[in-house]
Amino acid sequence: MAASPPKISFVSLGCPKALVDSERIITRLRAEGYELTRSHAGADAVIVNTCGFLDSAKAESLAAIGAALEENGKVIVTGCMGAESETIRSAYPNVLAISGPQAYESVVGAVHDAIAPPHDPFLDLVPAQGIKLTPRHYAYLKISEGCNNRCSFCIIPRLRGDLVSRPAADVLREAEKLVAAGVKELLVISQDTGAYGLDLRYAESTLGDRQVRAKFIDLARELGSLGAWVRLHYVYPYPHIDDVMELMADGKVLPYLDIPFQHASPKVLKAMRRPGDQEKTLDRIKSWRTACPDLALRSTFIVGFPGETDEDFELLLTWLTEARLDRVGAFKYEPVGGAPANDLGLPPVPADIAEQRYGRLMQHQQAISANLLKRKVGRHIQAIVDKAGPTVAEARSKADAPEIDGKVHIASRRPLRPGDIVQVKIERADAYDLFGTTA
Repeated sequence: MAASPPKISFVSLGCPKALVDSERIITRLRAEGYELTRSHAGADAVIVNTCGFLDSAKAESLAAIGAALEENGKVIVTGCMGAESETIRSAYPNVLAISGPQAYESVVGAVHDAIAPPHDPFLDLVPAQGIKLTPRHYAYLKISEGCNNRCSFCIIPRLRGDLVSRPAADVLREAEKLVAAGVKELLVISQDTGAYGLDLRYAESTLGDRQVRAKFIDLARELGSLGAWVRLHYVYPYPHIDDVMELMADGKVLPYLDIPFQHASPKVLKAMRRPGDQEKTLDRIKSWRTACPDLALRSTFIVGFPGETDEDFELLLTWLTEARLDRVGAFKYEPVGGAPANDLGLPPVPADIAEQRYGRLMQHQQAISANLLKRKVGRHIQAIVDKAGPTVAEARSKADAPEIDGKVHIASRRPLRPGDIVQVKIERADAYDLFGTTA
């Protein structure tokens, strides 16, 4: 009787980029015959993929490590917080191994040390697209690592290094495998998607019998030819981003841009080391919407950044009124160890003021969102089903990314399955979601 395969429990924290790292590690382990389990207690080892972007994320990571040690005892730590191994070791000296982000070989090696692979990896089969932690109908497609920007509130370049783009042919081969396996939506991610290929000097790579350039617009065009929804995340508003509007207007790429504007006050943006001409940005948003009327814009903003005054915050609210962004997320500023923002010499914003500003911004944006969604009532739109239900299915429109944006609740007489893309007549809306019936 064959011995049962060794079991590995996995905790994946942080952003979609970290999720892709987790998928790569899991794919390798599954190829080697390891079995995944949801229970720490029954596992031969636990891997915790940490986040280290904010102090609150570090606290969550440390708590996850502690819980895994208590339930299991054999814990391997990787991810962004792994770059601060001394912090982890001081809290939990008994972890088996610690490695930083993208250290796939180190993680797998640590697993081998804890419990050897059961058999020859060349005799094991895994799906061509690898093991995914997302539902079958959508997948994250990471096109690069690291970042060349030096925003004062961010330590990602210190944790993950400078921009390292994947050759275009490698990205497209992965995308083709995902689509062939049934993926209906590709979510393109990196730390700075618009900078893709800069480090490679946009070099060509071989895909089949042709050459493809490692350039943002070329990659978007190629992905748009695969027949799946293509959603672009984490796009800085570089001038060449204008070029993708034609692809969006033609239906090749989803009319959706996730752009982290972060603020609107020139003074605050300068302190953040971010692009500061928001009047020019408003003009570009208008031109984008002229070229692609259905364009949905999502962004994130930080309130309570050191030195932010009432005047700065009011300017942000005014800018949001003019920009009419479809989806907005906000964060209260948290000082992060090692971030340049700590040394700017600017006065901190009291926690109660930051909390008040956060509440006001979200209330302000809620009214904008409700107004924009109300305009969709009576229209027919496409939606992709995420969750089936006996009478009402949960879906997303082209304007909604999974987990972070709104939903479309669909009443249907016929059963709908996850991954179905259907026409929906919108009958009502609230501040965040749409409600309709299948057309």
